[in-house]
Amino acid sequence: MSDLSLNMVCLCLYVYRTVLYECCPGYMKLEGMKGCPAVAPIDNVYGTLGLVKAISTQEYSHISKLREEIEGSGSYTFFAPSNDAWDLLDGEVRSALVSNVNIELYNALHYHMANKRLQTKDLKNGLVVDSMYNDLGLYINHYSNGIVTVNCARIIHGNQVATNGVVHVIDRVITGVSNTIQDVIEVDDDLTTLSDVALASGLLDKLGQPGQYTLFAPTNDAFAKLDSDVLQRLMGDKGVLQALLNFHMLNSVQCSEGIMSGQTFETLEGHNIEIGCDGESLTVNGIKMVLKKDIVTTNGVIHLIDEVLMPDSAKQVMELLTPSQSTFSDMVSELGLSTAMEAKAEYTLLAPLNSVFTDEVMAIDQSFLKMILENHILKEKITLGQLYNGQRLETIAGKFLRVFIYRTAVCIENSCLVRGSKEGSNGALHLMKTLMKPAETTMFQILTDNGGFKIFLSLMEMAGLTDLLKQEGEYTLFAPSDEAFTGVRDSDLALLRGNMNALRTILLYHFSNGVFIGGGLETGVTNLLKSLQGNNLRVLHVSPNLSTFNKTVNIRNHGIFQCTSIVRQTLKRLYNLPAGNSDLLGLLRRLIKYMEIKFVSGYSYKEIPLTFMKRTIITRIIESVPDVTHVTRVIERDPTITKVTRVIEGEPTITKVTRVIEGEPSITKVTRVIEGEPIITKVTRVIEGEPTITKVTRVIEGEPKFTKVTRVIEGEPKVTKVTRVVSGPQYSASNSGSSIGIANLQQKVGNPRPVISRRIPAGPRRNVRSKEQRA
Repeated sequence: MSDLSLNMVCLCLYVYRTVLYECCPGYMKLEGMKGCPAVAPIDNVYGTLGLVKAISTQEYSHISKLREEIEGSGSYTFFAPSNDAWDLLDGEVRSALVSNVNIELYNALHYHMANKRLQTKDLKNGLVVDSMYNDLGLYINHYSNGIVTVNCARIIHGNQVATNGVVHVIDRVITGVSNTIQDVIEVDDDLTTLSDVALASGLLDKLGQPGQYTLFAPTNDAFAKLDSDVLQRLMGDKGVLQALLNFHMLNSVQCSEGIMSGQTFETLEGHNIEIGCDGESLTVNGIKMVLKKDIVTTNGVIHLIDEVLMPDSAKQVMELLTPSQSTFSDMVSELGLSTAMEAKAEYTLLAPLNSVFTDEVMAIDQSFLKMILENHILKEKITLGQLYNGQRLETIAGKFLRVFIYRTAVCIENSCLVRGSKEGSNGALHLMKTLMKPAETTMFQILTDNGGFKIFLSLMEMAGLTDLLKQEGEYTLFAPSDEAFTGVRDSDLALLRGNMNALRTILLYHFSNGVFIGGGLETGVTNLLKSLQGNNLRVLHVSPNLSTFNKTVNIRNHGIFQCTSIVRQTLKRLYNLPAGNSDLLGLLRRLIKYMEIKFVSGYSYKEIPLTFMKRTIITRIIESVPDVTHVTRVIERDPTITKVTRVIEGEPTITKVTRVIEGEPSITKVTRVIEGEPIITKVTRVIEGEPTITKVTRVIEGEPKFTKVTRVIEGEPKVTKVTRVVSGPQYSASNSGSSIGIANLQQKVGNPRPVISRRIPAGPRRNVRSKEQRA
């Protein structure tokens, strides 16, 4: 046979499969009719077991003396295991039941029964039904896909009504439940590490409380697959352990029979996991890892898995990187940046995708590439929800990156984020479309260094707007290149120079207030940007490398980023106002081809207030030794003399003070002779304590002023007498210590002036005058 004949034969081979149909329980076939049109008469529960072909259960009911009960009066619900269900039961367990039919088998069958009629519509999700064996609970789950389970055994034929109840056929033999999840993991030898983790996290007691949980329990072998340093780090951080354990738990009971392929569930940690089916096995996040399923407890169900599910919240920041950022991960390690990241500090990675690292990028000098990648590591943990417009982010190199928030994008400097941000235990990860280059210069410097914008720069200078290109701020400039001014003559520039308002109106239409990154513009819709001139720029983002403005102006690139704004190069100038001057109209129509310029006779451009301009004031500080000049000014003239005489008129003031002091008095007598009329002062001072008596007599020429001072001091007086004669024109002798000196003095000089005498007696002070004075 030729190859052609063989091929033809192969194409003619078909596989036929015969599908055999059988009647549902309770229905029967009739000869000559299709389907199962006949309904069998209902029977009691025992007879119904035969109708639903639960023959093994019917037989065990007979030999365990349960038959009489389920044939008699009452109302029962029987969850009857199918024949296949009994075959799945462990052989030793089944033999033990059959060998003790009156107790073990009877009790086992009673646990499958409830003492009332319950149809599937009555079996609500989370319902616990008291069984007929010691009232142990039967745990019902009714899922949204219509599947109903009892202790995770699926009802495969439900609602088989009997005269004394209802029969539901289930796909496995169920056993009594009395343990909690905590009880199971504490006694299972394969779950000792999990038990230690639950205890260290403080969640072990929670696993023993009432609830509806599903626990994907890693075995000891699963934990052994982790690196020892990773496990040690996990055990040393209680918060990370809690996140780890909660990531293995659902807040609902998910029996294996109720899970449909590809279902996503939220864990107690907050992130989702995907549970699916692979034949008879369960998968978690697409990995076939379930070793044993449906361990039913009073507060949920346990599935044993052979892998530890590691949530992002339990990972360190470098562990958040996935294969799509493997190049960045490798470069961080090779350039020594990972060593600069302390284990206990927090960081944020701005990780470019692998596609960013082209051959051109990889050919960059390693030291320069290291500087670039340093801008992709922030010094603190910043999650996606913490980013806001205008925010400044500090890198490990000490530079600051700006954040721009748009309607559908979040951008940092010249690069926008890709979906897939993650948060780890000590940091966060954001995926970036391109390498970031922080702005380092002004728009003016960029345009000058480029060399292709000389005409535009000259017009800006002519309009007095150059400072706008230099000052701090946030602007987007659509800068027309010299190519856009092809055909412009000197006379055209002179025309613009002569109409300053028109020139400024045209130039300011190229500026938008705000920084707009290419990735921040919405695709497929018109983005309206407010220009500094006042009118809107209409921007349509059609592809990653091309944007159109006002429908036909093409943009060559998505921006030259600098410290104050973003520069975009345009092939044509932008303008959308009418012209009122025929010469200006001709110039605009000759240069601007993409829109129609209206002519409005007499139209004039209004002056635009330049309030956005920040005038630059330059202050120069020169450090040097100062020059010092000394100046002496001599003024010759006669001195000015000012004489002030102050005369105060008024009656004499007499002050009397009495002070008594306890203590022995000190008596001092001083006689002072001064030319002039005497002034007599008397002071009396009373002080508790031994008195001190002082008498002062002062004789001054002139009318006397009287002041009396009396000082009384208790105690024995001390007497001291001092006579002082001040020599003058009329005195030539003095004697102290007796009154004879004064008499001699009087005889010698004749009629003397009154002499000041000061004496302190032992008693109260008194005024002493000579006989001549008394006369």
